[in-house]
Amino acid sequence: MITRFLLSNMDRRGYAFLASVAAIGLLVPLANLLMPAGSPLHVSTATMSLWGKYLCYALLAISLDLVWGYCGILSLGHGAFFALGGYAMGMYLMRQIGSRGVYGNPILPDFMVFLNWQELPWYWYGFSSFPFAMLMVLAVPGLLAFVFGWFAFRSRVTGVYLSIITQALTYALLLAFFRNDMGFGGNNGLTDFKDILGFNVQAQGTRAALFAMTCTMLISGFLIARGIVTSKLGKVVIAIRDAESRTRFLGYRVDRFKLFVFTVSACMAGVAGALYVPQVGIINPSEFAPANSIETVIWVAVGGRGSLVGAALGAVVVNWAKTMFTSGFMAPYWLFALGALFVFVTLFMPKGILGTVQGWWEKRRKPEAMPAAEPAPAE
Repeated sequence: MITRFLLSNMDRRGYAFLASVAAIGLLVPLANLLMPAGSPLHVSTATMSLWGKYLCYALLAISLDLVWGYCGILSLGHGAFFALGGYAMGMYLMRQIGSRGVYGNPILPDFMVFLNWQELPWYWYGFSSFPFAMLMVLAVPGLLAFVFGWFAFRSRVTGVYLSIITQALTYALLLAFFRNDMGFGGNNGLTDFKDILGFNVQAQGTRAALFAMTCTMLISGFLIARGIVTSKLGKVVIAIRDAESRTRFLGYRVDRFKLFVFTVSACMAGVAGALYVPQVGIINPSEFAPANSIETVIWVAVGGRGSLVGAALGAVVVNWAKTMFTSGFMAPYWLFALGALFVFVTLFMPKGILGTVQGWWEKRRKPEAMPAAEPAPAE
């Protein structure tokens, strides 16, 4: 029943996206594990981890497009939800190190021993359990989004004012997590992970499994977001985006619809962060930087706002370009290139890459109108 609902009225782009991600999630790990290193079909572990990071960003972009593209909420703080999900996963991974740390303490992580902490803080309890950690991956970003949205949306804060407040939120978290007394590793963050679910996090098989799980979560996130925007709830959300005052006048509780979508989006961003951390190997306060949230907005704009597939495409394309630009002589100019790309898309491709290509394709396929037949002369 649920699957039929999620796949109902799926367009070609949606099916192509699902098929592509599913194929990538299956073929890339197999190419990494089964093909010998000298084979042209072999995918290195480093390349697989890099593209796994891109796919985590794609899930983050979809979560932002859900609130910005369909609900009209320009959040400049989605990087905070991403980072909180990452810290929840990082805390679980740190608890798995046990006595294998530098200081050999079976309870306290190395940074706590270095800072002369005597006991584990209460908010670290439970993170030795994987189910509890996964619950926190959803609960912490979701609860923060719910509380923030409850006050913001009930107060009818909209537009640029809401964007500034979300940016202030992520900056406040950045400053808080930089403090050593917060118990999250301070400036260095959480790193030196060993195991996940008993498997070596650096092992080739574990990396392949993480990549496949990232593809699975990307598909799930896309289906959930699409299920929302194509439902009756989604129609109201789109109406809020286009005419909020009129929608409120019709009797809808606009703040409740916004709050629901914002909370779901934050949970999706938290899942993206949790998948990101074991593949990258570190989580630190720099993930809270407002610039990261702004980059996420650029991904969505480049790919196509209001198109879930376009948002994911924009995240992959921009981050692939970032890798290319920052690995050679063009490294000092990446931020200039990113800014120029955003300006170019805003001025000449307002619908993003996907929307522009789709419009061009539909225009080409549209048959030329037949000239109207001239009326016969009257006798």
